[in-house]
Amino acid sequence: MATTLADIEDMIARIALGDRRAFSDLYDATSAKLFGTCLRVLKDKAVAEDVLQEAYMKVWRHADRYASNGISPMTWLITIARNSAIDRLRRIRAAGETGGAVDENLPASDLNPEQTAIAKSEAGRIAACLNELEPDRSNAVRGAYLDGLSYADLAAQFNVPLNTMRTWLRRSLQSLRECMAQ
Repeated sequence: MATTLADIEDMIARIALGDRRAFSDLYDATSAKLFGTCLRVLKDKAVAEDVLQEAYMKVWRHADRYASNGISPMTWLITIARNSAIDRLRRIRAAGETGGAVDENLPASDLNPEQTAIAKSEAGRIAACLNELEPDRSNAVRGAYLDGLSYADLAAQFNVPLNTMRTWLRRSLQSLRECMAQ
């Protein structure tokens, strides 16, 4: 039986009450997706696994902060994982560490051939949609969501005000969502 968003919201609510079983169920239902998020930012499997554990500890400690106000529980979880990965990436860069040489083609998980074909197809669709954006918008999206750059870093890189960068990213994501829905 597939886990629904309502199931995930229920698990988060139970985690807020200290329910360890709900935490285990949430991990089982969402860890592959969140690991993929961490791996895309960090590009190092071992570091991504470590950051994934940190992200789940944040979920455990802050589950009471999740409020269903129209935001998807998966969006909340992915945001925690992504921000944890970006924080780690910044610490690695600040310390001058390389994080180890990593194969750029490292798979996010053990996928069967069908899943690999679907993932490649989706990646191709995303790349095509990114290419439909203006080049600076496309590069900003890649910088924010694949390289872990902050809005401030991107605003400085593209020489635009911070709020302009936020608008660029918001509108670009809307365009990508519409493109992917076609």
